[in-house]
Amino acid sequence: MSIRILFIAFFMGLMFHGTAQVRELSPESQISVLTCGSGSDLYTTFGHSAFRIQDPTQGIDWVYNYGTFNFDPPMFYVEFAMGKLYYSLSKQNMPNFLYAYEMENRWVKEQLLQLAPTEKNELFRFLENNYRPENRDYKYDFFFNNCATKIGDVLQEALGGNLHFNEGHLEKNYTFRQLIHQNLITNSWSSFGIDLALGSVIDRTATDKEHMFLPIYVKEQLGNTTISEHNLVIRDRTILTSVKKEEKGYFLASPLFWILAMLLFVLTITYIDYKNHTRSRILDSVLFFVTGLAGMLLVFLWFFTDHTATANNFNILWVFPLNLIIGFIIVKKKNTPSWLPKYLLILLGLLGVTIVLAIFKVQVFSPLAIPLWIMLGARYLFLWKYFQQHISLK
Repeated sequence: MSIRILFIAFFMGLMFHGTAQVRELSPESQISVLTCGSGSDLYTTFGHSAFRIQDPTQGIDWVYNYGTFNFDPPMFYVEFAMGKLYYSLSKQNMPNFLYAYEMENRWVKEQLLQLAPTEKNELFRFLENNYRPENRDYKYDFFFNNCATKIGDVLQEALGGNLHFNEGHLEKNYTFRQLIHQNLITNSWSSFGIDLALGSVIDRTATDKEHMFLPIYVKEQLGNTTISEHNLVIRDRTILTSVKKEEKGYFLASPLFWILAMLLFVLTITYIDYKNHTRSRILDSVLFFVTGLAGMLLVFLWFFTDHTATANNFNILWVFPLNLIIGFIIVKKKNTPSWLPKYLLILLGLLGVTIVLAIFKVQVFSPLAIPLWIMLGARYLFLWKYFQQHISLK
């Protein structure tokens, strides 16, 4: 390497070091929190929160965004499934940030914070330090560590004991599951999948602060927060409006349609089998294989990932993991195990326990699961009677 290149690299390093220094904000600077409306994609359904720092004397209008992630399949899906997904703090100019939301037809609202000059600089320094490459990544958790929860956490850490999140401003406290469903359509694949994958741990009532995993509740909480005995927020305004188009979903593409079609199909085949004293081996194998595979997925999410919301999932009682093995056994025409009727009685009993848990709200199950319970219960009962007769004839 030549001396000239070394000198260039040295001076470029000095220039970068100089621009990387955290500058002081001027007295005219403003810090605000942005709350953004929901989008059409699942990961945008729950909205978004970010910090905005303006300083006209220095030409600063930056957005600090804790909701940035690297969508790089297939590793993105692997990390997400394992609960090891990392999000990052990014920084961008406000016009660029707004442009993306305008293109997605999403509203953006702003809350201007009433901070002393020293407090502004404390928060600014915290964000700038957090933006350093070695600090900007954090392990994502949907309920306890996301772009919305970061707003309260950062304010508390940067501003210290003078900041108080006042409680009692909510008309009603909801469970985590109810809060999720405020942003979902019940008859949707995303809603059904979430209710299937997440356990009873999300059926407890969230505290006021725990509501802040959703951006809209961050906005509400900040409106009821004080710092040094005065209101934290001094002004609310709408920066970007949206024209919400009424989404008309196709019933033929909805989970309810396909679940009801499956229920009708299985009940019809079961009736025909009953009348003809036979059974449809392929149908039985598919039902056991699919429910067993779903059960194995729930076991994986519960015991072998870092997800906090997939524990204590009693859906595992009706999508029973051992059904995966039975799916291979039951496809055979002959050599039916003598213990199979007892196993079917156990499955019927587990379905009964599931219903009891639903009645007493130990876990809230998707209403879309009810037709599936009826379908499985009818088929299990038929198979129990069928195998009882055929095993006794041997």
